[in-house]
Amino acid sequence: MNINLPNFNVKNLVKEAGSTISRVVQLTEEKLGTTERTEYDLHFQNLAERADVTKTWTEKLVRDTESVLIPNPQNRVEDFIFEKIEKSKPKRLSNLEHLALDMIEAGGDFGQDLPYGQALIKAGQAEQKLGQCEHDFIATSGICFTQPLRKFLDGEMKTIGKERGILESKRLDLDACKNRVKKARSMLGQQSAERDLRVAQAEFDRQSEITKLLLDGISTSQASHLRHLHAFIQTQVRYYKQCGDVMEQLQRELAKMQHPKPRLRINSEDVDCGPPSSVSLHSCDSDSVVGPALDSEAADPAHDLSLENLLEDFHIEFDTSAVSTVIFVAECSPVNEDYMYGKQGLMKGLVPRAFVEMLDEEHDVTL
Repeated sequence: MNINLPNFNVKNLVKEAGSTISRVVQLTEEKLGTTERTEYDLHFQNLAERADVTKTWTEKLVRDTESVLIPNPQNRVEDFIFEKIEKSKPKRLSNLEHLALDMIEAGGDFGQDLPYGQALIKAGQAEQKLGQCEHDFIATSGICFTQPLRKFLDGEMKTIGKERGILESKRLDLDACKNRVKKARSMLGQQSAERDLRVAQAEFDRQSEITKLLLDGISTSQASHLRHLHAFIQTQVRYYKQCGDVMEQLQRELAKMQHPKPRLRINSEDVDCGPPSSVSLHSCDSDSVVGPALDSEAADPAHDLSLENLLEDFHIEFDTSAVSTVIFVAECSPVNEDYMYGKQGLMKGLVPRAFVEMLDEEHDVTL
């Protein structure tokens, strides 16, 4: 049985292992301060520091923006995986769209001919529009803001990081050559070490210039990021305006719908008229002759403000067998400018002031 084993170059393995060990020793000596270390110039240090700050904050901005656009972390992970395998992202309903479907279904079950059911359906349709606006906002924000920033991180910043790593390797080689020159004992060894030092210095200088050019390019990248930020803000403004328009339209539609008339019939504990001792209710003379209720001569019979129609409109349950009815009234506490609290026998409720006529100062009125 023939087995093909990979060809290992033992010399190369030993050489790489020795180089790794030498680097570890060199870095340890630099940490301890027992060996010489080539320092970067001040301009390069400022550029490198600005690059680190730019990378850190750009990563945070991308994460925070994606959290705002897609709050669910599981959905963000799924989108990231589909993006990496170059497949279309799955279409999923947003929370607004789930709410819209439930509202529409509930409105149908409650009854489309009832005010509440109609209102739920209209609200659900508006929520569907908001959900579509949200999808458009997320897609546009990704195109104009998060994707360019992520491309910057995956492209320029990775290139800068790679070149800085190469420069650091060149610096270590240069420092190693300087140490060999110091430790050279023979003339031949001195010459060889100095030759290696000149080569290492030239490579270090060349790599340093390349890295500086890349670091200087961050200023141009930030100008581009500023344009992307403006585009993102414009997208937000457009999104919130669309949402406001949808909700204002919904508000107008709901206002046009006929709502059930409010029922003003209440129990005695529903109206705070103060303690019984603070309210004076006086009986009236049953033989008193009273006039008709105020404003009872409405021109339109369908809207006749007679006692029967008045009480029917306001759901006040009083006996209307007589043409003119005398009831007892008291001021509500706090005083209501439009209504008084009325009572006739066991029946009680709110009475509009505009449709009563006071018989005397003791609050006996005619309806």
